[in-house]
Amino acid sequence: MSKGNNVQLKADVRNEFTRASRRVLRENGGIPGVVYGAGEESIPVAVDFKDTSKLFHTGRSEVFQLDIPGSGKIPVLIKDIQKRRGNVSHVDFLRISMNKPVRVSIGVDFQGTAVGTKSGGILQTQLNAIDVEGLPGDLPSTLEVDVSALEIGDKLTVADIKVPKGITLHASEEEVLASVIVPRAVEAAETENAGTEEANAEETTEES
Repeated sequence: MSKGNNVQLKADVRNEFTRASRRVLRENGGIPGVVYGAGEESIPVAVDFKDTSKLFHTGRSEVFQLDIPGSGKIPVLIKDIQKRRGNVSHVDFLRISMNKPVRVSIGVDFQGTAVGTKSGGILQTQLNAIDVEGLPGDLPSTLEVDVSALEIGDKLTVADIKVPKGITLHASEEEVLASVIVPRAVEAAETENAGTEEANAEETTEES
């Protein structure tokens, strides 16, 4: 569960807001965005696409510094990524206070190979992200869950997640994260075979 508070991203202040200016920005490898929150005035910014895309996965849960001329380094989270025709068109950066808890959605990282899959079972994941709350500096980048001990029929729930001190999970402890199930084809075949065996047994009983 790594933390990335030392990551920095440079940004420029946008002064033009026409559709043409945004198109030119994107054509030159940039993305328009805005910084808002914490009771401060919003700041329209432009950031480099390649540098920002590295944060699209972890930036939703990890605090990083957005370096803006005239405003200094501002701690932010990526709040929203807007797309148009499959391409990123705009990024919302949420300004946060390091001393106030924030609520974000963090991805679940399933680790290991479930032992039940070695005997024909299939690992089924049912929850890939969970809302958590805590101080920005304490937020983990992922929620790690070890599935290696799961046998066929076993399951892991939210209650099995180990979180750092000060972090609260906003989900029912009984909610299932992952389970190892019997493949439907195998299960159907076993049911069919069981039915055939019962029918044969009944015929044998009648004949006798």
